[in-house]
Amino acid sequence: MKKLNWLIFGIIIIFIAAGWFVYHKITDDTYQGMSIIPEKHEDIPLFQGLEPTEHVYVLDGNRWNDIYDFYLKKLPQLGWKLEYESSALTDHDSENDWSGFHSRWRKEGFDGELSISAHYNQYEQQTEVSFDQTPIYHSTTWIDQVPESICIYQSMDDETCSEIKDNMKIQQIADFINEAIDWKEEVSPRKNTIVIDFGDMKIKVLYENEKEAYFQSDKGTKLMKPDPDFFEHMNLSQ
Repeated sequence: MKKLNWLIFGIIIIFIAAGWFVYHKITDDTYQGMSIIPEKHEDIPLFQGLEPTEHVYVLDGNRWNDIYDFYLKKLPQLGWKLEYESSALTDHDSENDWSGFHSRWRKEGFDGELSISAHYNQYEQQTEVSFDQTPIYHSTTWIDQVPESICIYQSMDDETCSEIKDNMKIQQIADFINEAIDWKEEVSPRKNTIVIDFGDMKIKVLYENEKEAYFQSDKGTKLMKPDPDFFEHMNLSQ
């Protein structure tokens, strides 16, 4: 009888240990691509209904405006100071409403800046929200007006290009470039180079696998963390 009790007890312990391992494995995978997890910070509230994925939080429907209002109201109450914000509310073209907002925040005792941005993914019909903890860098705007189309050359020597006319994709590509940090240090070699022609500006993109990408133009150099969404918009693989 005692042996049976010990056997049952041992089986229970194994199930508990296995459950604990699976839970932590799922949690680690869920937050794998995030630099900061709001749930672990009492002063970074999470908008009700947001669910984490590997890179972003998602919520059904077009809710970026509600999320924008929520953080503009709540974060200052928790000691955060708004350093920068832009949103589609200043764009009078209703077709660009999906582009959402981007904001950067600072707080005494917080290492770096807190970046919160959101946009509406029309294809998935859901709002996607990103939270990032980044060092304090500067980002110069290179692209003020988004053209109707852009051309992507697969190499410096190509005479033909792949044209993109999707306004959503062009806007998101421009956002990636504008939000990349100004870089004045040495540029490390990269295996691949493409050229994006915005009409009044040509931008070289130096990239390789999971390494940071560089943007180079007449305006200088920028550095961007490897983001699969950027390359997906241009139908490229890292």
